Amino acid sequence: MSRYPLDPNQVELTAIRAQGAGGQNVNKVSSAIHLRFDVMASSLPDHIKQRLLAMADARLSKQGVIIIKAQQHRTQELNRDDALARLQAMVDAVSHQPKARLATRPTYGSRQRRLEGKSRRSGIKALRGRVDD
Repeated sequence: MSRYPLDPNQVELTAIRAQGAGGQNVNKVSSAIHLRFDVMASSLPDHIKQRLLAMADARLSKQGVIIIKAQQHRTQELNRDDALARLQAMVDAVSHQPKARLATRPTYGSRQRRLEGKSRRSGIKALRGRVDD
């Protein structure tokens, strides 16, 4: 169950013809689904709307409309479910707020190990120089 379920009345679904090979049936049946979801007109909370609009996603238009084309399956019903699931996944992805990173310092031992490794590498490289008699 999603934390922010979508209202089906706010999603515009249109049946279109799918691209690609499909035999004799491809020009007769509109099995692909074109989903349009206006973020600003939706009933989602404001912080979710702002995160959706801030996403760098090709499916988001400049007008703030999410456009998803589902044509993976052979039936319109499966493509409709797929498009709605992909839209819900986008909303769920922005609803999770990552924890703020706490700044930490390297330990004394890790600094010593780093410097010891650098000096060992420096010694190896120093031995590669020209040999003088």
